[in-house]
Amino acid sequence: MLALVVLAGCRQNAPVAEPAAPPRTVLDASAVTYASEKQAFTVSEQVIGLDHPWAVAFLPDGGMLVTERAGRLRRIAPDGSVSEPVAGLPKIFVDGQAGLLDVALSPGYPNDNLVYLAFAEPTLRGNKAGTAVVRGKLQGNALIDADVVYRQEPKLSHGTHVGARLVFDDQGHLFVTHGDNRVGAATAQELDKLSGKIVRIRPDGTVPADNPFVAKGGARGEIWSYGHRNVQGAALHPVTRQLWATEHGPMGGDELNLPKAGLNYGWPVVTHGVDYSGRPVPGSQGNAAPGMEPPHHVWMKSPGLSGMAFYTGDALPGWKGNLFLGALASKALIRLELDGDRVVHEERLLVDRNQRIRDVRQGPDGALYVLVDAPAPDGKLLRIAPAPAAVSEPAPAAPAAGAP
Repeated sequence: MLALVVLAGCRQNAPVAEPAAPPRTVLDASAVTYASEKQAFTVSEQVIGLDHPWAVAFLPDGGMLVTERAGRLRRIAPDGSVSEPVAGLPKIFVDGQAGLLDVALSPGYPNDNLVYLAFAEPTLRGNKAGTAVVRGKLQGNALIDADVVYRQEPKLSHGTHVGARLVFDDQGHLFVTHGDNRVGAATAQELDKLSGKIVRIRPDGTVPADNPFVAKGGARGEIWSYGHRNVQGAALHPVTRQLWATEHGPMGGDELNLPKAGLNYGWPVVTHGVDYSGRPVPGSQGNAAPGMEPPHHVWMKSPGLSGMAFYTGDALPGWKGNLFLGALASKALIRLELDGDRVVHEERLLVDRNQRIRDVRQGPDGALYVLVDAPAPDGKLLRIAPAPAAVSEPAPAAPAAGAP
């Protein structure tokens, strides 16, 4: 287990705070064994002391990159040492849900050494922000030749509903998810704005000629799909290569969707949730409307979905082919069994830990890596690996008898 101590945060647009103490490596005595419906597993703490970690990406050398919402990018070396904040990042709007968010490696990495970061970019006055993407070459502990290749204009967010997941498809296009910025949810239906949309761009930020709204007057050519509230989970299906995405509902109505080119996913006209006041969502016509896609799968009580990974490895065979989702509100790791693209069963893992799960990714070693979203010193990177062979009886996903 690695101990990392950082300051609790920074004000919007403030310089990134340096660690209060340098990272140090300590003996990992944290592994806990669980038995779930289909797979016995252990959970160990790999990094502690992170400040609202948001995303993790795996480097070819066995290292990792982890973003912290407060504006820091950490490089974790193969030997487990944790870097000081990576230099060379742009100015970041840090407030509420906004900050430094997703990280993705270029499909050409390590030949091009390019790293993509989704972040909240401030206006010149610094009072609002929009989702943006910067790319740069990772060289040691610095991002060099950094260039913002995509930015949301106009910038509407005061720090909420910024989306910001990144997914490359097999053709090298980059999907960038947005939230509605919570400045009038109807903007999710307006094709001249990027809020409440999933966009599809080339790696350099230019617009593919086959995007669905390229030839539509008054519409933004970057748009792939629209009518989204706040998309914080996205991944490609390992077989169909279709984009899957999860989004937060209001009070109830979290959704799993398979966003397709040019389609309208309804928000705020269509929703299975209600406003936080308990009244209907302003502008809502109920849970269905002509020309609007129903959710592929819906949760009537919101788990608070963030992060997504299809498990394709062999290390945890009981889970092969399953879809994993982070859950912030229900403080769980959600496991979904699929029949084709249909959800047929759900299990909630790690519920006893009472931790907000921000991201989940499959590592190159076949383990699952999970980020716990909390302020320092409670933000963590967890590793989920096969349990010792002695643990074999299916049971609820709580610590197995005799576990430390």
